[in-house]
Amino acid sequence: MDRNIRSVDDVLKLMDSLFAPGADRWTGGAGAWWDGFYADRSKPVPFFVAKPDESLVSYLDRGLIAPGRALDLGCGPGRNALHLASRGFEVDAVDLSPGAIAWAGERAREAGADIRFHCGDAFAEDAPAGPYDLVHDSGCFHHLPPHRRVSYLAFVDRVLAPGGHLSLSCFASGAMGSELPDADFYREAGLQGGLAYTPESLRWIFSELTEVELRRMRDEPADSPCFGEEFLWTALFRKAR
Repeated sequence: MDRNIRSVDDVLKLMDSLFAPGADRWTGGAGAWWDGFYADRSKPVPFFVAKPDESLVSYLDRGLIAPGRALDLGCGPGRNALHLASRGFEVDAVDLSPGAIAWAGERAREAGADIRFHCGDAFAEDAPAGPYDLVHDSGCFHHLPPHRRVSYLAFVDRVLAPGGHLSLSCFASGAMGSELPDADFYREAGLQGGLAYTPESLRWIFSELTEVELRRMRDEPADSPCFGEEFLWTALFRKAR
């Protein structure tokens, strides 16, 4: 007989276990699945390109964020981490996938960029701890099950410096991702590829932060130096000083 629920973390881990093993894309054990995803680098996956998010470039060009310490959360092959380093940031980058980290490291060495890569769960105790002036998340948040928003918000509050910014890109409702109600994901035991969000839901979830900008990502042509897909929201939020 198990009686092993004594903390919020225990509850979150129990809820993790409600999902089928193949649906796990967010815990520390999911690295193997993501390794398989990144194994074929020639796949026509939009974010495999070595280009930064157009939103991130725009924030920097308009002076909405300034160089400091940055964390690229769910960095994948490192395209945004590389851009941040090139713009004068001191960059940490974390991802669950050893394959993604290896690819990102190769790109960093080719570019001569000094980036500290960490392979593992960003929410774990041994993950980079900040404080950061910028946390950039391009596609991590929408792969979390509803209960892990609690972990995400606690993480952002813990690692983001006063006055720091969260830069977020996630699936836009009506364009990409599942629009099931939160409770239905537990009945389905899967995330159906990722969760869609409305602007209203993002504003409510991140209501402890100040909204600087929330819009659809601009679609960027193939010859653009930036990555951009219209099926994503881009949002910039600021933590109070």
